[in-house]
Amino acid sequence: MVVIQYEKKHLEEWEDFTASSSNGTIFHTRKFLSYHPADKFKDNSLIFREEKKITAIFPAIEIERDGLRTLWSHMGASYGGFVHKENLGIKQAFDLTQNLIDYALKEKFEKIVVTSVPVVYQKRYNQYLDFAFIKNGFNYLKREVTSVITLDTDEDNVMKLIKPEARTSIRKAEKLGVVIKKSNDFEEYYDILKSNLAMRHNVQPAHTLEEILRLKELFPQKIQLYGAYLKGKMIAGVINFYCNDKVVLVFYISHNQEYQQYRAVNLLFYTIMKDAISRGLGFLDFGLFTVNMDPNWGLGKFKESFGARGILRDSFQWQFTS
Repeated sequence: MVVIQYEKKHLEEWEDFTASSSNGTIFHTRKFLSYHPADKFKDNSLIFREEKKITAIFPAIEIERDGLRTLWSHMGASYGGFVHKENLGIKQAFDLTQNLIDYALKEKFEKIVVTSVPVVYQKRYNQYLDFAFIKNGFNYLKREVTSVITLDTDEDNVMKLIKPEARTSIRKAEKLGVVIKKSNDFEEYYDILKSNLAMRHNVQPAHTLEEILRLKELFPQKIQLYGAYLKGKMIAGVINFYCNDKVVLVFYISHNQEYQQYRAVNLLFYTIMKDAISRGLGFLDFGLFTVNMDPNWGLGKFKESFGARGILRDSFQWQFTS
């Protein structure tokens, strides 16, 4: 097995491999990774080859963290880790892990951090790499919980996935005249988002409006804003990332607090679930309800009311010891 650093000349084969892989997402594409300003991250992405064919890719950056030179996969994306084919075997998983460690040692990295893609994003479920990490000296940095809905029904039976209290809220929103539609009103939505985050958590969005617009421009078919409207005014919204052929990930769930009684978010998710099923997707990822492994009980319960259950989003770390 040969390990080389990614260069621009590898762009086409990197993108082709990601598209045909078992677990690649838009977050692993060079198109997504390159939307960040050129000076924000020092790229150190890797390509693993056997007999000149790509076995796996590993998007990563070099960063100094806690005084240690760290290879991090990937701080600029929701997911990193190895992107691999459906036929990944146990021996190959161990070879990839050992070659990653060997590369880190050769390049004098002192630490490796990997946030893996949750298992439901894979075309064919496989956790050989998790096992290989642990057997080769990695440990868990953290294990966050993301809420995932299994979309194992048709559009007409979505209500069967949803708990009675959420169904009641959906019907209330419809009765009160809330309308859900695809939208390009990103500025209006962003104002709601900023206000919501400031009021609830006293924080700013991780992305600027300009960054969100840039991502929409880069992925016009993969990123979609859905808005909830009352008499033409947006009162709630959410951005969908269609990560791969299996999963849609919802980002930045937000609503105008003044209109909370209209239950627009409930109708929003009901509509998005139906849309995901119409696209042939298998899962809707609601995103995390834990931060540094600390659960937000109310948020977890809300997501469970739509039939969501917890899936682990694992981050692994390896550290050099002399």
